[in-house]
Amino acid sequence: MLAFLDEAVVWMVARGQSEQWGAEPWSAQPKRVARVRAMAESGLLWMAESDGAPAGALVLGDPPEPIPPVDEPEVYIRFLITSRRLAGRGIGSDLIDFARSHTRAAGIKLLRVDCWAGAEGRLVDYYVRNGFTPTDKFSVDDWQGQVLEQRLD
Repeated sequence: MLAFLDEAVVWMVARGQSEQWGAEPWSAQPKRVARVRAMAESGLLWMAESDGAPAGALVLGDPPEPIPPVDEPEVYIRFLITSRRLAGRGIGSDLIDFARSHTRAAGIKLLRVDCWAGAEGRLVDYYVRNGFTPTDKFSVDDWQGQVLEQRLD
């Protein structure tokens, strides 16, 4: 997971988008390493593989603190990342499909996620292409986020 995050930081900085996660590798920041370790140990982590190697990660759970609550059961995508080396192969969409299946199997009809709202909404657009609808916006200091939801039958 840390390797995926470090790859993403390099890629985003090269695109002039350091506002999402900064310019320093996650693996060099003890608080972020601890955060990733906690997610990995949560029991709600799934890894995607490509040719036997890690290709992406998905963590499901409760929404984080700044996210507006809902009045119904939900599954929340806490973390979704794929290797930049494998970009464009549908690994993220496959992990979202897995989250849908997991949510349906639990008898829950609401799947939510949040993402960075910067970079002209490209990440928001990614989730919209994967069936989500933007709902609430929120901010943490100067970081702007967007909550999205998907209703499942």
